Amino acid sequence: MFLLQAPQIRELTPFTSLPDTFWRRQRSAWADANRGGAVTDSFLEGPVFDAAGHLYVTDIPWGRIFRINAQGVWTLVAEYDGEPNGMKFLDAGTLLITDYKNGLMRLDVASGNVTPYLERRNSERFKGVNDLVFDSAGNLYFTDQGQSGLHDPSGRLYRLRPNGQLDLLLANVPSPNGVALSPDERVLYLAVTRGNCVWRVPLLPDGSVAKVSQFFTSYGPSGPDGLAVDAEGRVLVANPGLGLVWVLNGRAEPVEVLRGVPGSSLTNMAFGGPGRTDLYVTYSTQGRILRASMSAAGLALHALASTSA
Repeated sequence: MFLLQAPQIRELTPFTSLPDTFWRRQRSAWADANRGGAVTDSFLEGPVFDAAGHLYVTDIPWGRIFRINAQGVWTLVAEYDGEPNGMKFLDAGTLLITDYKNGLMRLDVASGNVTPYLERRNSERFKGVNDLVFDSAGNLYFTDQGQSGLHDPSGRLYRLRPNGQLDLLLANVPSPNGVALSPDERVLYLAVTRGNCVWRVPLLPDGSVAKVSQFFTSYGPSGPDGLAVDAEGRVLVANPGLGLVWVLNGRAEPVEVLRGVPGSSLTNMAFGGPGRTDLYVTYSTQGRILRASMSAAGLALHALASTSA
């Protein structure tokens, strides 16, 4: 008889917090729709590192992008009329942002200038894009979440090819959120927040998907959000409703659990530090960044410029 070994439980430790000077103690349109109208001074998301080791994060309700250095010092890079969520680098100086309000946006990190990248599909606005990942061929996978859920399983997963072709891969997802690729890029992992699970999406040679399955099932008031994959192929799942990060093996068994303080809303994560073996996690509702040292490095993130002109 096979018995599942209990996962190791470790505590995430504080790294840095949003300085008080950047707090906005007032209501916002985003908070009215997504936080029950509660005053939301910030809601951090979209962590990603640049080559110099700086951590970039978004602040959804106030349209802000911050840069954090290795000492935990914050700098405001951009503030604009948007609701930025996920981010990945297009090239060394340009961030691509999934913006719920505006679609895909581009940020020049030197100037702070934000411009449109892909605002619509066939003249139709997106529901509300959420997160993104590039593969080694320059294909961009991104989620279009909107207000979908079990009541309305119409969230979408797209692939944008380097030649500009936009493919709709899935259109039946109850709240698609974080995305990550397996080391061989044959599988895309998709966080399904309102379904409280993670889907396994095979990427077939002809560009289609088939036999999509439910890889992992969670529980609690708010399901999986951000995802990451390490060099061993383990899938890391941020679960804001539980204040946990699950570390799953290839059978979706939790082999490790990273825990924030009780009630912490852990939404997304990024590998950084020497050798990319430190995991940094956004504690969104309190404007904090937590971290933990990991036994395996995170997979290298690709950018469009690595393969396209």
